[in-house]
Amino acid sequence: MKKPRVLVGAALNETIGSYLESFCDCEYCDANHLPRKELLGRLKDKEGVLLFGTKVDREFLDAAPDLKAVCNVSVGYNNVDVEEARERGITVTNTPGVLDETVADLILSLMLSVSRRIVELDSYVRAGGWKPSDGRNLYGRDVHHTRLGIIGMGRIGEAVARRAALGFSMAVGYNNRNRKPDAEEKLGAVYQDLETLLKESDFIVLMTPLTEETRGMIGRREFSLMKRTAFFINASRGQTVDEAAMIEALQNGTIAGAGLDVFEQEPVSPENPLLKLGNVVLLPHIGSATDRTRNDMARLAVENLKGILESGQALTPV
Repeated sequence: MKKPRVLVGAALNETIGSYLESFCDCEYCDANHLPRKELLGRLKDKEGVLLFGTKVDREFLDAAPDLKAVCNVSVGYNNVDVEEARERGITVTNTPGVLDETVADLILSLMLSVSRRIVELDSYVRAGGWKPSDGRNLYGRDVHHTRLGIIGMGRIGEAVARRAALGFSMAVGYNNRNRKPDAEEKLGAVYQDLETLLKESDFIVLMTPLTEETRGMIGRREFSLMKRTAFFINASRGQTVDEAAMIEALQNGTIAGAGLDVFEQEPVSPENPLLKLGNVVLLPHIGSATDRTRNDMARLAVENLKGILESGQALTPV
């Protein structure tokens, strides 16, 4: 029996790759670095694609007349024109759930790193600057027994709230489209309107998906509402924040600092003013980047692909 042909544009380990090849005829490529024209040329006979952030728009779909499945190895799917795919009968999937705890770990790492000046003081020690007389010059700010505000209380947000409330004795406020009764009961989380959350929180974590409603939702006004001692953490998407307004807030002392895993432009330009600021911790979009989690994401994406090609049913359709 002829196997369906699929384009694999995301990294797979040997075990997962062998499993995929047991039911698919695979063509591998680095989809995010392949010239667009060459990538489109490889789609004409493909029934499925396995991707990690590759742009899937009308041009992409036009080049793949036999396509049945677009499987993202990511919880986000703003790289895909979902409505256009749906109109063509193409199923789009993502990988929710399997990365929640790993991303939550990273968010706590950013909170600790920026507030306790971990990166800054590591560089200070390495440069030979540490002196016995430093004293208060090395002080940071506490995380424990402070107030955390979470914007976007999905699964990752709840995982962050659990760590904060139970591990660091933080008071947790949240803003979300829907109330979270379980988090309110078990973690003492308090629902707040956005303005109140911004005004009261010592740490503000942004975890909303990127939509037309959330694009640029944190801008100059929102930063002006935050405490001058507040730390802003973004591990959602760079475009949810007005980056110029954030840079201004960091430069002017409107907020104390920021921990960022995402940016408006990725990779970050060498000319980006963020690179020159000492009150910011910058990471290269590594929220889910551990071996185990990325392998779990890839396996879920492969299972989605298998389900669509064999029965038309996906485990986690968008």
